[in-house]
Amino acid sequence: MAKENNNHAYQKPKEDIFALPRPTFPKRAVVTGGMPYGNKKLHFGHVGGVFVQADVLARFLRDRIGKDNVLFVSGTDCYGSPIVESYRNLKESGEFTGSIEDFVQMNHESQKKTLAAYDISLDLFGASALGASGKIHKEMSKELMECWYKNGYLTKMVTSQFYDPEAGQFLNGRQVVGKCPVENCNSDKGYADECSMGHQYMPEDLIDPKSTLTGKTPEMRDVTNWYIDLTRFKELLETYVDGLSEREDVRPLVANTIKEFMMPPILYIKNEFFENYEAVKNEMPAHTCDMGANKTSFALVFKDLEERDKARRVLGAHDIRFRAGKTLVPFRLTGNIEWGVPAPVLEGEDGLTIWVWPESLWAPISFCKTYLKEKGLPDDEWKKFWCSKDAKVYQFIGQDNIYFYGIAEMAMFMAAQGKEPLTAEPEDGQLTLPTLVANNHILFLNKKASSSGAVKPPMAEDLLEYYTAEQLRAHFLGLGLSLKSVSFQPKPLNPTAGEKDADPVEKEGKLLCNVFNRVARSCFYTAQKYCEGKLPMLDVDADIRKEGEEVILKYERAMYKSEFHTIMNLMDTYIRNANKYWAKNIAVADKEDNQDLRMQVLTNAFHMVRVATVLMHPIAPKGTELLCSYLNFDEAFWDWNRIFDTMKDFTDGKEHTLKFLEPRFDFFTMHRDVENM
Repeated sequence: MAKENNNHAYQKPKEDIFALPRPTFPKRAVVTGGMPYGNKKLHFGHVGGVFVQADVLARFLRDRIGKDNVLFVSGTDCYGSPIVESYRNLKESGEFTGSIEDFVQMNHESQKKTLAAYDISLDLFGASALGASGKIHKEMSKELMECWYKNGYLTKMVTSQFYDPEAGQFLNGRQVVGKCPVENCNSDKGYADECSMGHQYMPEDLIDPKSTLTGKTPEMRDVTNWYIDLTRFKELLETYVDGLSEREDVRPLVANTIKEFMMPPILYIKNEFFENYEAVKNEMPAHTCDMGANKTSFALVFKDLEERDKARRVLGAHDIRFRAGKTLVPFRLTGNIEWGVPAPVLEGEDGLTIWVWPESLWAPISFCKTYLKEKGLPDDEWKKFWCSKDAKVYQFIGQDNIYFYGIAEMAMFMAAQGKEPLTAEPEDGQLTLPTLVANNHILFLNKKASSSGAVKPPMAEDLLEYYTAEQLRAHFLGLGLSLKSVSFQPKPLNPTAGEKDADPVEKEGKLLCNVFNRVARSCFYTAQKYCEGKLPMLDVDADIRKEGEEVILKYERAMYKSEFHTIMNLMDTYIRNANKYWAKNIAVADKEDNQDLRMQVLTNAFHMVRVATVLMHPIAPKGTELLCSYLNFDEAFWDWNRIFDTMKDFTDGKEHTLKFLEPRFDFFTMHRDVENM
């Protein structure tokens, strides 16, 4: 593929795009975005970092493989300690008076409304605790837990859990705050058994824990829960991640993050404690000591978790501080939080609920089942999308969640295959392993924004006071979150922006509102003036047609890779080229008053408008669909089976009248407040 440059000049690709095999898309597809917690409205990161990208792929796939073959689902994550804590705080302050179900319902409706305002075309935005989707989700959760138990992959473990004696209750999730114990993690928002960066650890490893209920240091008390031991899946996961490294449609970020957890169990000790370690090393299980090079710590490497944990106890008894390395650990499935999906009673363990993270991983299956049932389709219809070699599941997530989706989810789905031996490539009829599309962080004014942090993110709905949804959609896609973390810098919310400074968010919007509008309406007005508002029935010049075909093929390959920034660069170049072609050549035709040349230029320009309209359809759906209606074509206009067709092909060479375009008409608009700034 050609490397895009900053001035968007048209370039031939270094490799011949026409010689490359076209990417293959599935016969059926599920697209889903990471579920937002039901304790808040959506902030800009939910929409700009996940849902816009998921929506663009879903819309493209509907055009590419047929809308009946695509399911786009997501929903509110209704359970978990973040919701319990938010609800408790609001109740205590008197800011909310209803039940916790009322609280979640309120936020669910707000999230649903915001997504609709951004033209996110979900088939179903469900809720894991509410209505039909909540009921089906409970059934699905019970079915999977019992399946894993039957297949022999559930492990019952007695572990230590935080308990606040003053509050008289066990503490879950965000009811405990401390420092993450994982080496090289600087997060000071370590919760019960995971930190804000997605690292997993055993509760007793959390550094300096405090109860959010009383501010006191909690005790550790034994509890019994069900786990899936991820260490049993190490070889399968290694095979799986090796396969990811070879795939064009999976970003390196996914494979690289998963590989970090394939390391053996390691403890890191500061170099200053080396003599203390030397004095007690013979009391520990067999291990290797890696002093490393130019590092502040040395590493103790163990063969398994059991031996690492024995060493931890020895080091702790001698007051030698250490931190754990990333590795596979047992993944907890249940807990004792009251607000949760009820866990099935297995081996007499009653009163447990399923931890929010595991049940949120299979919630998209529940949402698909809900949607298909509402459509009146058979109960097993969901398997055509989730258990077929002909189908593919795309999950859009943030980089902090790769551990859960890329390791825990994959192991759980493998465990649903049956008894060993398992495979890293499921057979037909088994749960597919989703394709993860992970984005880097979307920052706000160059800082990582978090609802629980010092830098508060703007709410997604508030941005619509300054920009249109299509402006924002195009801008979020152009940020290049697949490559690195990028800052979102809206001028109206940037206190350091000067009056004369350009607004970075307007760049892509101006492509639509200025350039695309100009070339499209110029074609209409010229047709209305010189050919009675009809399409000229001439053949498109070969070079114009070839340029369009080249752009289509490059776009298709970029969409296969979910490289949305590449698509935006590509479309910027093509739309500007179309405008330049029109301005240059229609001027010659008008100067010479050459009707034949004018009609040929109009034919070529309309073809470029057609190509740009179809390719921009997933990105700017309202504007492009309005343009299609004025072109007077039906839904077949978007069908990728006819992607290389010209306007003449669509009309079979017969007379085709365009809808009359009023003066100064805009297919794409800027926000009224932005226009007046």
